[in-house]
Amino acid sequence: MKSRIFLALIAFLSISTLSFAQKGPFLQLGVKAGANLNKVEGKSFKEEFNFGYSLGGFVQVRVANKWHIQPEVLFNQYNTKAADNFEDIYSGGLSNLKDVKLNYLSIPILLDYSPTRFFTLQAGPQFGILTSSDQTLMQNGREAFKTGDFSMLGGIQLNIANFKLSGRYNVGLRNINDLSDKDKWKNQGWQISIGMRII
Repeated sequence: MKSRIFLALIAFLSISTLSFAQKGPFLQLGVKAGANLNKVEGKSFKEEFNFGYSLGGFVQVRVANKWHIQPEVLFNQYNTKAADNFEDIYSGGLSNLKDVKLNYLSIPILLDYSPTRFFTLQAGPQFGILTSSDQTLMQNGREAFKTGDFSMLGGIQLNIANFKLSGRYNVGLRNINDLSDKDKWKNQGWQISIGMRII
């Protein structure tokens, strides 16, 4: 049910963006890829950042002088490591834990402000659908993570010809722990990416 709602949201955003763009001065479409430096906040996980990757596309619509809206659809892989005392916090947790991988279909909707054509400030919400995750946290195979995530992004983007270099910080606002309320888990991290305009 949640997946259908998010797919409907993607379709709505795409149609709305394209129809709005027809009224505006221009529309840009592009692809992007990058690296994530992420951690899951909470005493159940180690206080260290780990590398993952991102891949997807973006649409940028000019809405006013120096202002744009930039929706994106990204595949994000986040990596983290469970704390050594995980099984002490959660009875039935595994004592020999591997790295934890979380794969999300992420939908950022950013408001862009460009004081110059080469430099852009970005901020906005990001919705995430958990597409897969390690099921090794609990001995009984119980799923540990919620299927949805919500966060806020902020960062900068450099615009060089048809290329866009961006750096962002992601602050998770939703508790993604689906085991209990003993510990709140929230995604947090940096994302560095390079995008290329194709239209």
